[in-house]
Amino acid sequence: MANDQFDADVIVIGAGPGGYVAAIRAAQLGAKVTVVEKEYLGGTCLNWGCIPSKAMIASVERLQDIKHADAMGVSISGEVTMDFDKMMARKDKIVQTQRGGVGYLFKKNKITHVEGFAKFIDAHTLEVSKDGNSQTLRAKNFILAMGSSVIYLKIPGLEGGREDGVWTSDDAVTAPFVPKRMLILGGGAVGVEFSYVFSGLGSEVTLVEMQDRVIPMFDADLGVELGKQLSKVGVKVKAGAGLEKCEKVAGGWKCTVKTGDKVEEIEVDVVLLGVGRKANVDGMGLEEIGVKLHRRGVEITGDHFQTHVPNIYAIGDVHGAIQLAHVASYEGIIAAHNIVEGKAEVADYKAVPNCVYTVPEVAGVGLTEAKAREKGYDVKVGKAGFRSNGKAMANGHQDGVVKVIIDAKYGELLGLHMIGSHVTDMIHEGVVALNLEATLDSLLGSIHAHPTMAEVVLEAYEDAHGMAIHKA
Repeated sequence: MANDQFDADVIVIGAGPGGYVAAIRAAQLGAKVTVVEKEYLGGTCLNWGCIPSKAMIASVERLQDIKHADAMGVSISGEVTMDFDKMMARKDKIVQTQRGGVGYLFKKNKITHVEGFAKFIDAHTLEVSKDGNSQTLRAKNFILAMGSSVIYLKIPGLEGGREDGVWTSDDAVTAPFVPKRMLILGGGAVGVEFSYVFSGLGSEVTLVEMQDRVIPMFDADLGVELGKQLSKVGVKVKAGAGLEKCEKVAGGWKCTVKTGDKVEEIEVDVVLLGVGRKANVDGMGLEEIGVKLHRRGVEITGDHFQTHVPNIYAIGDVHGAIQLAHVASYEGIIAAHNIVEGKAEVADYKAVPNCVYTVPEVAGVGLTEAKAREKGYDVKVGKAGFRSNGKAMANGHQDGVVKVIIDAKYGELLGLHMIGSHVTDMIHEGVVALNLEATLDSLLGSIHAHPTMAEVVLEAYEDAHGMAIHKA
């Protein structure tokens, strides 16, 4: 335990989903814990990322449901519109409530919260500065959980910040207005989610993605389908395209977009840069005390999260492996056990779910079809759509498909991929199955309740088996 020489057993730097979870687990294990956070509890995910963006998506989805409620037999008189200020106020309240919840958990677990920017003096000592004042803190061990922040891509001619109509995702979740015209650069999770939000709010959205489809990190079939769905709601999806340059014009930007051999100029009010993040390591004195850095952040010596300074660990975006909030939490728990209990547990990334919260949602876990074939597997693929599913018809959300990847030799599930309503909640069937090395035979024997959207997963298993019941 901490003694006169140390203020804490563990100091966690950063209170995002990796840091605050690591801090609580270390405290639960009996350690005296301090958390240093330079801004808000909850980090990027809670304050500028996962939570506020999902609140915005939920409001837009509700608006769209109401606009099309006549199909469900609901008659609405008068114009249906969005009160943008009220929508954003609701988003802010959710963030503040969640932030307060983290603070409550710190008090419950007797964790000391120190506000300020942390800089290492030596391997056991920090200087924490805020508003011109500083204090020194000493600890036996540290967990680096500073996360990452957005970066501005260098596009020729594109200069300025929020006030000039050059936005990042941070600006989008705190947007003061709905632009009439937007160009969103990057078709990953950030790009497609904000394309859905601002298109639903009335913006003319052009989405530019360098790869041949949106969400290129997912199975190809999902990216193709999401591109179609975004186009249906008015997003102009330009895949295999690049933003060549921008020119400032009255009221906004003239953007030159090249798609193959085709070059076009698009005038917009706002350019949203939806790609690029960097680890928050600047100015912390890490290299001076022996912590090694690489291009993506802090270098760790293995999946137990130790850096080259043995009493300093790094988790989440700060070491740049998998930049997902739930991965940071998972790593934080492992790091806490390794520090407090002297273990050498390592992370297992076989079954990391990846989710996108557009409408329809996208979720995947395990190997994509392309990756499985690249690794040399002889694969069987099963597919089933939501179109004829009873629950999907009742809910009015019939778009989407489930795809399973099976190892033909041993029957083991290799991947589960889906696009449709509520699939981000359904994906965890695949997470558990992958962790348990489940086979197609065992999955076929797993009863799925009727009527549910999850029945489509079972139907995909049956299709891989060659005996789908409802396949036309």
